[in-house]
Formats: sequence, C-alpha cells, structure tokens
Amino acid sequence: MLKKYNKIHTLVFLIIVFAFISSCNIYRPTNAREIPTSGIERARKNIEEGRGFSLKDFGKNETTYQFASSNPMWRASLDVLNFIPLTTVDYSGGVIITDWYSDSLNSKESLKITIQFLSNEVRADSLMILIHKKNCSTGNSCTTSKINSRINEELLTSILKKASTLEKESKNKK
Repeated sequence: MLKKYNKIHTLVFLIIVFAFISSCNIYRPTNAREIPTSGIERARKNIEEGRGFSLKDFGKNETTYQFASSNPMWRASLDVLNFIPLTTVDYSGGVIITDWYSDSLNSKESLKITIQFLSNEVRADSLMILIHKKNCSTGNSCTTSKINSRINEELLTSILKKASTLEKESKNKK
C-alpha cells in the first residue's frame, strides 16, 4: 500500500512539474530552419529577442584596477596635506576634505580644503581645489565663504610637482 502511495505521489509531482515547465514557456517547439547553427549567432538572436542575458566582456582580461598606492596624484595630495587633519578621504569617490585648520596666530580664522579628483592623470586640470574660510567673531557667530586665493595655486603647484616626481620614480622602478 505504501509503495502504491509513493508511486501516486511521484506521478502527481511529475505532472505538476511538467505543467509548470510548459506554462512558463521554457519548452517551446521551434522550427530547426529558423534557428542559426552557430552558437554565437544563436546567442545574439536570443538576446535581441529578449530571451537571454549577456555577460558582455566577461572573459576578456582588460581590467584596469587603480589602487590608491599606485596613483601619483592621490599620493602627492596626501603628502602635501599631511600637516592638516583630514575629515574625509574617499579614493573611490575621488575626494579629500580636511578639517577646519587655523594657525596659532589668528584663531578666529580657519580654512577647510577640498580636493576633487577629476582624472588620474598628472595634469593641472585633473584636480579641483576648493578652499573655504570661516571667520568667527567674539559672540560665537561664524560666517563661511568660498575663497580664491594664492593658496589654491600653491597647493596645485606643489601637488603637481610631487606627483610628477612620484610618477618618474615609479617609471624608473619598472
């Protein structure tokens, strides 16, 4: 009796599975003359009809991983800004933001430097340097403004000099 019950169970299960497979359009009778014989052509046709997926360039070994230690602009920027505490350092986002910094001479004024990386190449237009100045009065009211001063140019020049030196050193090692 138990064997008969198992056979019926198996038969019902197979009927249900077959019903699901046939209703999902997984199995579809086709005409062999309409299907390309080449696997690549068949895959291309399936993707064009929306019946497949593509891995694009999955098998190609042309990846270009760039790490912070191999990017001379990034390393040079960190070397130049090593005297200021850093708030945000995000290599994948391409941004370095310092904390508010003031020298001991004038504690009412402080500067915050933001460096955005636009490219990994050692060029002047690869960086955007923003400097914000905060002035605080005696009543703890502070005003913040973006400034353009010679500090921008000095920072950019020193970063580019350091980056070109680092790039030459890495080329000489290779």
